Amino acid sequence: MKKLILLGLLIGTSLLYSCKETAKDKKNDAKENIQKTYTLDVNKTSVYWTAYKTSDKVPVKGKFTEVTLENVENALSMRAALNGLKFTIPVSSIFSKDTIRDGKLKKFFFGVMKNTTLISGELKITDNSNGVVALTMNGLNKELPFIYNVSGKGVITILATMDLNNWNAQEALTSLNNACKDLHTGKDGVTKTWNDVAIRVVTHIK
Repeated sequence: MKKLILLGLLIGTSLLYSCKETAKDKKNDAKENIQKTYTLDVNKTSVYWTAYKTSDKVPVKGKFTEVTLENVENALSMRAALNGLKFTIPVSSIFSKDTIRDGKLKKFFFGVMKNTTLISGELKITDNSNGVVALTMNGLNKELPFIYNVSGKGVITILATMDLNNWNAQEALTSLNNACKDLHTGKDGVTKTWNDVAIRVVTHIK
């Protein structure tokens, strides 16, 4: 009788241990099957620009204080989180730490363009370091190539050089150059506003 009781206890303990192990295994399997996803932090995206003046190509730096991101989705990779991202930037949010300059940019540059209260675009990632943005400005939608880098801390930096002539901005450049003639005249006596603008976007993945 004692042997039967002991045998029953051993079998019960064995079954209980087996059930616990099965539940534990299922829990571990579930953890392994959960895939890590990435998404952009819409509150940590900044757009900086560098324009140039005079024959010496003196840099003039600034940023846009507002940017709205759309089509922000969870993705299985940081690269995929960028792909298809849409954005809009109100030109009224331009900021160069000089209110007079900002006013001239709004009036004599963007104000001369067609339908450009907003700059908008959509990103397309082509490989692990390159992409293009379909950028709409001055009534035109053109592709702007860019390179990007992802740091170990999830900070993404996008770099591009924009040729304003591709968006038919010659009239706007001339208007701005005339409005800023004294400040855009170099030692050689030439007044010049360059058509290339360096763009730097910094955003974060979470």
